[in-house]
Amino acid sequence: MSALLHALAVFRKELIDALRDRRTLLVVLVSSVLLGPLLLLALSGLIASLEAKAEQREVVVVGIENGPSLKNYFERQTWVIKAAPNDYERLLRDSKLSDPVLLIPKDFEAALLRGDVPELELVSDSANKQSQSGAQRVAALLRGFTQERVGLSLAVRGVSAELLSPLKVQERDLAGTQTRAAQFTSMVGFFVLMAVLAGALNAALDSTAGERERGSLEPLLMNPVTGLALVVGKWGAVSAVSFVVAVLSCISFLPGQWLLRSDTLQAMFQFGWREVGLFLVVLLPFGAAISAVLMAVAIRCKSFKEAQANSTVVMLTASLMPMFSMFNQTGEETWHLWVPALAQNTLMLRVLKGEGFTTSQVVVPLIVCVMLTAVGLWFVARQLRGAATK
Repeated sequence: MSALLHALAVFRKELIDALRDRRTLLVVLVSSVLLGPLLLLALSGLIASLEAKAEQREVVVVGIENGPSLKNYFERQTWVIKAAPNDYERLLRDSKLSDPVLLIPKDFEAALLRGDVPELELVSDSANKQSQSGAQRVAALLRGFTQERVGLSLAVRGVSAELLSPLKVQERDLAGTQTRAAQFTSMVGFFVLMAVLAGALNAALDSTAGERERGSLEPLLMNPVTGLALVVGKWGAVSAVSFVVAVLSCISFLPGQWLLRSDTLQAMFQFGWREVGLFLVVLLPFGAAISAVLMAVAIRCKSFKEAQANSTVVMLTASLMPMFSMFNQTGEETWHLWVPALAQNTLMLRVLKGEGFTTSQVVVPLIVCVMLTAVGLWFVARQLRGAATK
């Protein structure tokens, strides 16, 4: 009972110390609160710009006078024809021109009348994402023109155009609404993880290396407090800060949805209190584990700056793990759940897809987090015992 009281006393002391650094705490809290709205605003702005570009139905052409039949088709399809600037290639490379450019040769109409196959050139830049997406729309428009010409030619000869299409293919997309939205919102889990890491970082470093640098760690060890109570109290305060950041980061996505400018994304992205709860089930054990790991890294350092440099390895490793699932094209693997940060990102991605996760799927990351927490706290306690005997 006394050990518990001692741990609570250390917890209160460390929490007060963490709250005293108001400037750093304010930066962490504000960034975690603004994270969700800013991320959703950026995503919705990107999608809204792509949707607005698709609705404009504009085609940029060089030599439209060479293809009156093609011009007639474009106008019948309610597409607006715009003349390309003279330096369109440079503008495409510099991303100053967001539309692909269609080049019509001088003998286009004559080749059609002879029954030849004229060659058009559609110029875009793969590094210019807007022109690349526009090239697909213009290519689909040209395929429609080709099909119309083929149908008219066959009709003149009394042949049904259906003979060229012996098969009818109906596409069926198995992805649900939230799964399609997750293609754009997959970065949500990554940014929440980074917010939890940032929340635990300063508190973990200040309660270990910071106290050693200030010379307040040795007097603390002289108090009649067991090493376990001291370590648990410090770890509890660091974990509490990371928990607050995790809760604020997740809740910030609720009002953040009001800022969505894309009607499509607003209809697909469903993030409510259920999703907040599932996110926290995944994030809270991770916050506790990363707090213990950061404390274990920092307790060996003699200064705050040295601890910051050493903790960079942990931060970099944790930030790279979610990247694996973003670029992975083979789907989820069983071993993903055994890797910290990667497991949390995988489960949060399932939540964003509307699939959720089973108890067995969340138990594995929980076991890993408990093991990391135990090892980290044991190492911190060992280092403190060594410091007390010196």
